[in-house]
Amino acid sequence: MLWVTLDRTSDVPLIRQIYLQLRDRILNGQLSAGERLPASREWAAHLGVSRNVIVEAYDQLIAEGYLETRPGAGTYIAQGATWKIGTVQPILSIEPTPSEDWIDFRSGIPALEYFPQKLWGQLTRQACTTLSEHTLSYSSAEGLAELRQVLAQYLWRSRGVQCHPDQIIVTTGATQAFNLIAKLLVKPGCMIAIEDPTAPELRSIYSACSNLYSVPVDKHGLQTDLLPRDRFLCFIHITPSHQFPLGSVLTIQRRIALLEYAQATDSFVLEDDYDSEFRYEGTPVSSLQGLAPDRVIYVGTFSKILAPGLRLGYLILPPALIDRGRELKRFSDLHTTTIDQLTLACFIADGHLERHILRMKKLYRQRRNFLRQYMIECFGNNVQILGDSTGLHLVAEFASVQFTPKVIQQLNQQRVRVYPISNYASSARLHQIMLGYGNLSIDTIQQGVDRLNIALNQAR
Repeated sequence: MLWVTLDRTSDVPLIRQIYLQLRDRILNGQLSAGERLPASREWAAHLGVSRNVIVEAYDQLIAEGYLETRPGAGTYIAQGATWKIGTVQPILSIEPTPSEDWIDFRSGIPALEYFPQKLWGQLTRQACTTLSEHTLSYSSAEGLAELRQVLAQYLWRSRGVQCHPDQIIVTTGATQAFNLIAKLLVKPGCMIAIEDPTAPELRSIYSACSNLYSVPVDKHGLQTDLLPRDRFLCFIHITPSHQFPLGSVLTIQRRIALLEYAQATDSFVLEDDYDSEFRYEGTPVSSLQGLAPDRVIYVGTFSKILAPGLRLGYLILPPALIDRGRELKRFSDLHTTTIDQLTLACFIADGHLERHILRMKKLYRQRRNFLRQYMIECFGNNVQILGDSTGLHLVAEFASVQFTPKVIQQLNQQRVRVYPISNYASSARLHQIMLGYGNLSIDTIQQGVDRLNIALNQAR
């Protein structure tokens, strides 16, 4: 009866301590098959616990097959319960990592300190007080009707998107939408056309299910004349209103050429409407989907408008794809979180979303203007700013700097992180870097550019 030691200061209940120690000794062979265990009353007295503690520990081990009872004879170690347990390190408390004073020009991160936490919390509590048995149960895969209704109206007002609410599927962000579309459209022998450069995550998602066909991008967007004439494309993934990462806008001539190509080849266009809400010259560019609702699949997300942690997005399917799209969403995760959908529906319906976008656009314009101007002050004619009319990042092209591993090492020493365009392209573009500014204050932007300047001077 000296096998078990109890730690009465531990958070682990006594029943579980006894269970775990007995189980481990049975598995590693310290307690042999057929060996009789002490009676529960006797062992409880020895350990100074109630008999029920021993009984419950025994019952759990009996239920899992480690022990067996013999009527009138007691409790014994069961046959065939020996197994070598792998070494498991104890769980340690995680200490907060001290700040290393890095400045990260990562793109696509909004100004999270301006997220309307109080309002969002109020709307969430309001949504919780109106929950019914229907909303607490499994919901429809495509999302709540009230959210899809206000979303369709908002997208028509702001982006010129033509759709019925039934065409919308609410997702857990754009990444899920891309995965669903790949499953929906990829067929044997077909290829997926992507922009070059593009996000590495897209290459990873799509290359897992199809061969990729890269189409170069220039200052006018995707070079539609380079789309394949001898290949079958499942779909063409494009960011027409703010190309990622170069920031160009697809011209109307190329939009028409792209749609004519899709029509002629019976392929679909996936419009990834990447942070197009934040356009600083004029109004946002109208969606491609508004020109051809039956040929274009539209994907949007609230990660850039509100916060990536919400994991809320949507896709809009042509009518012919709706049923299969809903089925795939259901197979993926049943449906997106109901309470978050209710909160977002109220946020949009009450006009909070559009007011938030206006406030944030003003803030981001200030940050963009400062970054652009300060880059020119620091680097003069050696730098050209590209793709800064929309979104939360810009591209800096240097005349006499190449962002080689040596230069990146100098940047790391200065604790500033930038993003070379060569990381996104199939061919070397060593003169260009992407600088995100959405989540950086003006003071932080200035410090970051100063560090960039020091690093480039040291790398010469």
